[in-house]
Amino acid sequence: MSQFISVFDMFKIGVGPSSSHTLGPWKAAQKWIFSLKELSVFQEIDGIRIDLFGSLARTGKGHATDYAILLGLSGADPEYIPVSNIETITSKIKSTNKLNFNNEREINFSVENIVFNKEFLPFHANGIKFRGFCKGKEIAVATYYSIGGGFVVQENNRLEDEIEITESNFPYPINRAFQLEEYCEKENVLISDIVLKNELELRSLEEIDFELNRIWETMLECAHIGCHTEGTLPGGLNVKRRAFSSHQKLIKDITYTNPKEWITAIRSTEVKFREILKWVSCFALAVNEVNASLGRVVTAPTNGSAGVIPAVLMYYLVIENHEADFRHIKKFLLTAGEIGSIFKKNATISAAMGGCQAEIGVSSAMAAAALTELLGGTPAQSLVAAEIAMEHHLGLTCDPIGGLVQVPCIERNAMGAIKAINAAEMALETNPKEVKVPLDKVIDTMWETAKDMHKNYKETSEGGLAINVGLADC
Repeated sequence: MSQFISVFDMFKIGVGPSSSHTLGPWKAAQKWIFSLKELSVFQEIDGIRIDLFGSLARTGKGHATDYAILLGLSGADPEYIPVSNIETITSKIKSTNKLNFNNEREINFSVENIVFNKEFLPFHANGIKFRGFCKGKEIAVATYYSIGGGFVVQENNRLEDEIEITESNFPYPINRAFQLEEYCEKENVLISDIVLKNELELRSLEEIDFELNRIWETMLECAHIGCHTEGTLPGGLNVKRRAFSSHQKLIKDITYTNPKEWITAIRSTEVKFREILKWVSCFALAVNEVNASLGRVVTAPTNGSAGVIPAVLMYYLVIENHEADFRHIKKFLLTAGEIGSIFKKNATISAAMGGCQAEIGVSSAMAAAALTELLGGTPAQSLVAAEIAMEHHLGLTCDPIGGLVQVPCIERNAMGAIKAINAAEMALETNPKEVKVPLDKVIDTMWETAKDMHKNYKETSEGGLAINVGLADC
């Protein structure tokens, strides 16, 4: 059987702009420090060098990979660090050439010790090597790979964090979509019910509800911040934030004081078809503008695609069902998380491995399946919705201009959200028995497409828009 991937693996709270290029390297630094302590050499380290390889090197500057490493080595936690502290910590390291190693002791460190190597390591496009020195002698070295969605594995120990999913430790071991559908049919339950029963093998119901609510509140706060922040995004492209002005036009003069009141306020507006499209786009743009400015977001399944799922969930809450509450949010996240895990097990959620189809495509499929369940669809129709959403993202390249998660990434979240809603509506009118392409087949096709795709279109900024529209053009 394959590994168990929890909903809480798919939805990680962290800092933008990238789960693979920011959150992953940050977590890799934390893992390296943990390993140094296990080897009892942490106290001996007085010098550090970090080598970035492949996609991490080619777009690392634009994705704040160097910032992430500095923060990880400083002992900061991406889930809880006040985002206002990021610039303070990194600026102090740059100005003093000192690093407060794991927030425990100060050592000499220059940002020049982070080296960008364009060659690729064999295992994965996102390689990172940490080397620790004592009096000039190397005493510790480890290589990690950031494999997408904030997942990190160590070379020669690539299964270290995995839990095998078998009938002996989970009631419903799932690797492929057809297995999920079979369980639902046999038990006569929804996808979210199956997922919850598996999650209960690892956590109490109270813990599951608490963490899912925390994930949702982070998503909601992120969308709220994005809709209420104007200005220009950092990085040099001078991209103007659009969610602010779009939100102002849509919300008009309605008053509210917090994100939850904001939902009620939006529900009170008169919404026609064009306004629905504008609201969904506004939510998605808002989240990814926060992501692009090193704000706090939730991987869904990645940072670059973080706007699709909250935008579609907000659509359900403010347009489809004004009586919706946490029970609906919980079902949505459980179902979406399981669909994402099936993609990760059988293909990839890393743009550096599969292009943007692996991020926006997967997030759109996750959202489509979850929305279909909330709209009354059967489990089979939810899987049809996921298939439709991915089918129409196949081959989508990752070609960020300037290596920044801004153009075309932010707009793609809006498009992915709209496609997810459309896919759900189509699936609800579909007889699953008449479907020609099952979800498992489209996942296999997506992975084959990823392997065939030229490396220039896999988050290297060396193809597509990234070279046809440069920083000078912006």
